Amino acid sequence: MVAVRINGLSKTFGRRKKALKNVSVTLSEGEMVALIGASGSGKSTLIRHIAGLVPGDRGSGPIQVFGATVQKNGRVSKGARNHRRDIGVVFQQFNLVGRLSVLTNVLTGVLGCAPAWRTLIGLFTGTEKSAAMAALDRVGIADHAGQRASTLSGGQQQRAAIARTILQGARLILADEPIASLDPASSRKVMDNLARVNRDDGVTVLVSLHQVDYAVKYCPRTIAMRDGEIVFDGPSAELTPARLREFYGADSIELAAPRDKETAPVREVAVARAASKLPDDPGLAVATG
Repeated sequence: MVAVRINGLSKTFGRRKKALKNVSVTLSEGEMVALIGASGSGKSTLIRHIAGLVPGDRGSGPIQVFGATVQKNGRVSKGARNHRRDIGVVFQQFNLVGRLSVLTNVLTGVLGCAPAWRTLIGLFTGTEKSAAMAALDRVGIADHAGQRASTLSGGQQQRAAIARTILQGARLILADEPIASLDPASSRKVMDNLARVNRDDGVTVLVSLHQVDYAVKYCPRTIAMRDGEIVFDGPSAELTPARLREFYGADSIELAAPRDKETAPVREVAVARAASKLPDDPGLAVATG
């Protein structure tokens, strides 16, 4: 089944700034796909459009999520709020309420389906609380459930945001630069959790990243953007330094440079294999990962 289908999406800010230029892309259900590009390439704008948070230009093509139209012709669909229940968004800045407990922040994941009067006064059922604790346990921070969210580290807050999407029952997770402000160890934990939800629950994941080494390790497929256009859509291992230079010029140095010493060997093997220098040997991939 198709999870996301975008056909000819464009977005203009102001009179001249073209943030997206006739973008078309399809994501299959259960995929984990990386979205890369230098700053200003259109990654975040594309994610916000898929989530139904921003309308495209008038006359712009439709966006469908699991067969339902989220927006079309510059207008967000009237039923988009109902469709958003299937979409979990993980933002770079976590979007947690710092003064509330970690558990309460995760429980906001039920806001789309619980009665409005209950959520307004913060009344959650025992079943919902148990499910929220289970979600926190899955991401490894159940022991922090009673703490104020503001006391968590950046990586822990991001894992709480992932737990919120698990409780929500999201079928699609849109992660917008979720590891941009994190250290390598925290970045690996966040990416490990996204990969686990994708693998164990069959959730479709689209994650924007700034380093190609994480795309190669975690995402079989990568979509690369530049100046609001898609310049590459294919196997992550094919994004060799030479191809990145072709797409991004001087900006490719930042994208290609390994951010994490543990992901660097994985990228080296993948790049070599893409260049037909190594056999497709699963044992080799495991040994170097």
